Amino acid sequence: MKNDQWFQDARYGLFIHYGLYSLLARGEWVWNREEIPYDEYTALADRFTAERFDADALCDLALRAGMRYVVLTTMHHEGFRLYDTALSDFNSVKSPAGRDLTAEVIAAARQRGLRVGLYHSLNNWHDQPDAAAALESQAAYATFIENTFARIRELVTKYNPIDVLWYDGWWPFNADGWQAERMNAMVREIQPQILFNGRNGLPGDFATPEGHMGAPRPWHPWEACLTLNNSWGFHAGDHDWKTPEQVVALLAAAAQGRGNLLLNVGPRGDGLVPEETVAVLESVGAWLRRGGAEAVFDTDLFTFDLEERGDRRGESRGDWCHHGPFTVKGNNLYLLVRRWQPETLVIGGLQMNVRRVVLLGATEREVAFQQAGTRLVLSGLPANPPDPVCPVLRLECDRAPALYQTGGLRVPNGPHPHYDPCPSDIQQ
Repeated sequence: MKNDQWFQDARYGLFIHYGLYSLLARGEWVWNREEIPYDEYTALADRFTAERFDADALCDLALRAGMRYVVLTTMHHEGFRLYDTALSDFNSVKSPAGRDLTAEVIAAARQRGLRVGLYHSLNNWHDQPDAAAALESQAAYATFIENTFARIRELVTKYNPIDVLWYDGWWPFNADGWQAERMNAMVREIQPQILFNGRNGLPGDFATPEGHMGAPRPWHPWEACLTLNNSWGFHAGDHDWKTPEQVVALLAAAAQGRGNLLLNVGPRGDGLVPEETVAVLESVGAWLRRGGAEAVFDTDLFTFDLEERGDRRGESRGDWCHHGPFTVKGNNLYLLVRRWQPETLVIGGLQMNVRRVVLLGATEREVAFQQAGTRLVLSGLPANPPDPVCPVLRLECDRAPALYQTGGLRVPNGPHPHYDPCPSDIQQ
């Protein structure tokens, strides 16, 4: 039977977009966007060597980054399979690479205790008839759906067990068009434990917001997928890399909403991950090991009515607190300080009493504080940020943390009417 608890606890995963499009270095939609002739594009398979694609190195990178699972594009919309298949010669084993890259990633992940998801596009621009033809002809539709089911059946039979089947490319059909109920039932009969996303038209076992962080309401398991720059597949002209600080903000948003961040890398055509990607992921992983993990993993749901969704890069802006985002675990409130304030830092709107404040790091240190009503003043902070990526403060409270602040001014130190102070309302 399926078990999604591991998924709810995962928090952070590695998405890998790799295919023939990587050779052209202009993103995963290059065939469609540039209207490359069919024969010209499919001939790229004769150049696919993947000589520097290293599944062990990829999974080692995921571990160094602090990730708990990996998802590989077994076949993107272009139709080129990164695995051994009896259904088409358009695959990595029949290319000069001569390798089953999917099997290699699964084996490397399993050896390292990482969970594994397989991305598979329902759409397919290579095989005929394609989805466009299926819209025009009932006979073409029947053949197209039969071919789609055959691919998925072969994939989940060949690689059994896996943890997630990650559908994509759902256009131009809805759940009825994809025969999604029958599709999921077929897969779950082969792998009862597997989880589905919702991209074949059905809700699935988890939501997949793309390009932004946002927990569904009412809450159910979710995973936001985002790129480290602005491209899924490798794009030689895209140098707009997110910083480690921005990735930490994304992780904070995932932790607040008790969801996951699936962060993408796009290896170059030869399979090597860009150096800029490695540097960012390793920096975030080091931050997690320095204490950040405590504020990100195993957290509780924690949202604010006034918090804004974020900007185009998918960040949670955390404008409710101008110092940075909060996360919560039990009676602990964590502040990920993106805007460091030397000496004194003030937090308003607390609906609970703070018992102790600790600055996390290789060596934890207590922070002096004074609380008056809903206002907390921290003092004696270092002049410079004590962590190069994002300092983290743990506020140990007398109850589950709650924060409230209106959009207008309040009487100084005046608690909100919902606040029920404990007898000792001022702590130091």
